[in-house]
Amino acid sequence: MKWPDGRTYSGNFKNGLEDGYGECIIPNKVLNKPDSYQGHWKDGKIHGFGKYKYASGEVYEGCFCDGQRHGYGMLGSGKLAKKSSSVFIGHWVHDRKTGYGVYDDITRGEKYMGLWLDEQRHGSAMVVTQHGVYFEGTFRDNKMSGPGLLVSDDDTAFHGEFSDDWTINGKGVLSLANGDCLEGLFSGEWTAGLKVVGTYTKPQFVDEAENKERNSLLPDLSRSQNKVLECLEFIPQHGEPVTTANYDNIRRYLIKACETPLHPLGWLVETLVTVYRMTYVGVGSNRRLLRQAVQEVQAYLTHFYSIVRFLFPRLPDDGDIIPDPPASPSKGRCNSNTAEQGVMVVSCSSLLLPLLLPRLYPPLFTLYCLQEEPEEAQYWEHILRLNKQPDQSLLSFLGVQEKFWPVWMSILGEKKQIVSSSKDACFVSAVETLQQISTTFTPSDKLLVIQKTFEELTQEVKPMLAGNFLWCMDDLLPLFLYVVLRA
Repeated sequence: MKWPDGRTYSGNFKNGLEDGYGECIIPNKVLNKPDSYQGHWKDGKIHGFGKYKYASGEVYEGCFCDGQRHGYGMLGSGKLAKKSSSVFIGHWVHDRKTGYGVYDDITRGEKYMGLWLDEQRHGSAMVVTQHGVYFEGTFRDNKMSGPGLLVSDDDTAFHGEFSDDWTINGKGVLSLANGDCLEGLFSGEWTAGLKVVGTYTKPQFVDEAENKERNSLLPDLSRSQNKVLECLEFIPQHGEPVTTANYDNIRRYLIKACETPLHPLGWLVETLVTVYRMTYVGVGSNRRLLRQAVQEVQAYLTHFYSIVRFLFPRLPDDGDIIPDPPASPSKGRCNSNTAEQGVMVVSCSSLLLPLLLPRLYPPLFTLYCLQEEPEEAQYWEHILRLNKQPDQSLLSFLGVQEKFWPVWMSILGEKKQIVSSSKDACFVSAVETLQQISTTFTPSDKLLVIQKTFEELTQEVKPMLAGNFLWCMDDLLPLFLYVVLRA
C-alpha cells in the first residue's frame, strides 16, 4: 500500500489494516531521508518485535506496543546524532527508558548499569569507566546522588555522599591502597581534586581478613534447518514422569533447541549472550565486576530452569532426585546395589551450564584474568623460568621420587637410556592430555580432563612398579606439578 505522503507498506493485512509481519518506509522531510521498519503489526500499528531504522541513523531493535517502544529493546546511536556515540539495551515503557538498562557511552568511555525512570538515570546503579574507575550507588534526576562507593584503578576507595556526577559533597571516608584512612567532610570533583576537613589515620596493623573482604567487593531455511525444526516441534516426555531412563532425551532436546536460533529457547540464549557480552566486554571489562558477572550467570540458570520446567512439568525441583523407571515384574529381584546406581540428582547447573557457559565464558574469563593480573604475571614468570630446565633437573627440583623417573624408553623392543639433558621427553601423553583443558568450559568437563591425565600418568609409571601399585598424594602431587608445568 502507498500513501500520498510517500509512505509505503508491504506485508500482511487484516480488516483493511496492517496486521502481522510487514515492512514500512516513512519519509522524513527534515532530514531528507526515510525511516524504515521491519517487524510485527497489529490493528494498523507497530506492535510486537521489530527493527526500526531512523533517518538520523539510530537503530532500535526490540519490542513495540501500539506504535511505541515498549518492553525490552536495544537502541544504537546514529552517525548524524549530535550526541555522543552510544548504545542502550534495556527496558522501555511508552517510548521512554524505564526500568533496568545498560547504557554504553562509547565517546566518554563510561558504562551505566542500573535503573531508569522516564528517560533519566534514577535508582540503584553501577558505573565503570575506561580509566578503571568504579562507582556503586544511587542516581536521582540523571545524576549521582546520596551515599555511594567510588574505587579508582589503584584501589583508592571513597565511601560518602555524592551531589552530582563524580562530585563529592558531604561526609565520607577515603581509604588508600596501603590501608591509610582520611575521614571528614569532602567537597569537589573526583578528577579535579578534593577539599577536605578531617582526620588522617595510619593503622599499624591491617587485618588480612578485612583486606580480602575489600578486594572481594571490589529468514530462508535450508533443508537441514527445516529438519531440525521439525524434530524440535515434538517435545519429548511432555507431561510424562521424568525418570533416569528418559532424562537423556530431555537433555538432548535442550541442547538442540539452544543451538537453533529459530527456536524460542535458541533465540533466548542468543539474546542473553548478546546482553551479557555487551555488559561485561569493552568499557565494562572492569575487574570489580567479576562478582556481579558470576551472580548474573547464576541468575540466568535459575530463571532458565523455571522455563525448562514449564516445558517439562515433571522435572524435579533444583537439587532433587530423579527416580528410576518402575521395575517390571521380571526384574523385581535386582539387588540394592543396582538400585543405588540408578539414582540421579538434577540441578539447574548440571543441566544448563553446559549449554550456557561455553558462550558466556570469554567475558567471564577476561574479568577473572583482570582480577588476578598481578598473580598471573608472577605465575607465568615462574613457569617460563622452570620450563627452561631439562626433564631430570625439573623432576629433581619438584621432588618427584626417582622410582618414577622414566630414564629408559623402549625403541624397537630394545631399552635405550634417555639422555639426562633431554627436554619434553617424559610423560608426553599426560602433558598432551592436560593441554586439552583449555578447550573445555564447564567444571565437569575440566575435571574429566584432569581424571584422564591421572590415568595417563598411571599407565606410564605402571611398567616401573609392582602390579598392585596404588597412588598416594605425596607421590602424585609432585609428578602432577611436573605435568602442569610442561603443559
